[in-house]
Amino acid sequence: MLDSAPVNNPQSGAGEAPMTREQALTRLAISDYVMLTKPRIISLLLIVTLLPMFLAGSSAPSGWLILWTMIGGFLAAGGANAINQYVDRDIDHVMVRTRQRPLPGGRLSPIQVLIFGIVLCVASFALLWWQVNLLTAILALSGFMFYVFIYTGLLKRTSTQNIVIGGAAGAVPPLVGWAAVSNEVALLPLIMFLIVFYWTPPHFWALALMRQKEYKAAGVPMLPVVAGDRETHRQILLYSVILMVFSLLPVFLRLLGPVYLVLALALNGIFVWQAIDIWRKPTNAHVWRLYKYSLLFLALLFLAMGVDHLFYTIPADAINFSWSLPF
Repeated sequence: MLDSAPVNNPQSGAGEAPMTREQALTRLAISDYVMLTKPRIISLLLIVTLLPMFLAGSSAPSGWLILWTMIGGFLAAGGANAINQYVDRDIDHVMVRTRQRPLPGGRLSPIQVLIFGIVLCVASFALLWWQVNLLTAILALSGFMFYVFIYTGLLKRTSTQNIVIGGAAGAVPPLVGWAAVSNEVALLPLIMFLIVFYWTPPHFWALALMRQKEYKAAGVPMLPVVAGDRETHRQILLYSVILMVFSLLPVFLRLLGPVYLVLALALNGIFVWQAIDIWRKPTNAHVWRLYKYSLLFLALLFLAMGVDHLFYTIPADAINFSWSLPF
């Protein structure tokens, strides 16, 4: 039969049997569903979820708590990304960077993508409530809802501030990680939220500068398309400075110590210097360098918090507060 005919697999070893057509199609379908979740993007979100878990309690969280929180976070972010691609399927078809995704590529139908995204969202909420706590489940759901309805549904096609306001969705993971351990939200994770929030615009505006022709063709009012390159360079520098201020704020509030201070100064200094470089010499090479560094920056900054936690104890009289569900 045609369906069971062997399919050559160039990656198979000499002793491996060739895949059948059914096996090849199944593997392709699984790959497409995984692609819908945008796993490379989620990996950074999981890093900024994980490290706050080690700062939220007096001892390291259990392996099971980490596992369930990571799975729940992955499902929430993956579901949001899938529904984002469902809503943006017309845009993704126009842009070169996205036209090979499963939906514009014709490998999955819109209803399949929509159902997949909803199932991941429901599974995330149920898993986090069951294995972690209700506050963590609500926070993850809030990030999902903000990304899908506020950013994707409302802002992305109508406002140059789409990335600025929409960045709140991507800033939720530190709150999720902290709440998973403490079942509350405190001042330090709120500052972490603001760090990710102000990191988002220069990161995505750098990408938009390199892809602005595609965004213009798709009708997406990204800042470089509407305001031009020079204003985008200025905004990248402005937000880089604001990012540095919020990155150092935990030290002045005595929530983090000298190890973090040294590392944060170095990491933010490089970020601001690269933003200045773009302002002075706006070449694609400088923009691309900032974009790549911004990914490394966020992971290293949160890692610096974890390293500092090994050596620093928050003073009893440090400014702090916490909030938890009233039930």
